[in-house]
Amino acid sequence: MIDRGSALPMTLVVAGILWTSPAMAAHKDWKSVADVGVVGLESFALGRAAYEQDWKGVKQFGLTLGVTAGATAGLKSAFPEMRPDRSDDRSFPSGHTSSSFAAAAFLQRRYGWQWGLPATLVAGVVGLARIESKDHHWYDVVAGAALGEASAYLFTTPHDTDVQFLPWADSHGAGFTMAKRF
Repeated sequence: MIDRGSALPMTLVVAGILWTSPAMAAHKDWKSVADVGVVGLESFALGRAAYEQDWKGVKQFGLTLGVTAGATAGLKSAFPEMRPDRSDDRSFPSGHTSSSFAAAAFLQRRYGWQWGLPATLVAGVVGLARIESKDHHWYDVVAGAALGEASAYLFTTPHDTDVQFLPWADSHGAGFTMAKRF
């Protein structure tokens, strides 16, 4: 259940999803959709922590985003991959996607599924926009998403441990598990 103090910020997340939706791409460039999405998610994650005066969360988000950016840059140098538009060889992995999923996974891990699920949808739109803009191959986006998610799960602890909503995957499928402490 969402407490009344989180209703306004949740409304802002939903507005962000609608603003960065693929329907908007008919009127805006896909690159702009990705840029707005990644900056919006990063700002929202940091703002959410500051709104709660959760300074431990601010530090964890900084570490998550810093490690994600460093790992992304390292992989781009170690594995040069030509972009689909042939503009350069820094396609793998997608930095926009890794940062977006790092912010979304931070929100998920720190504040719960009410924040993480909408943010993950926005991060998915960012990844789609990077493919549609011909800046990345699908596997660049998948690698960026995995990198961002992994960083957040390594460096972020739950703020409230009463409800846990965790993604899982194995060789037979994937899904989500939710646990409630009474």
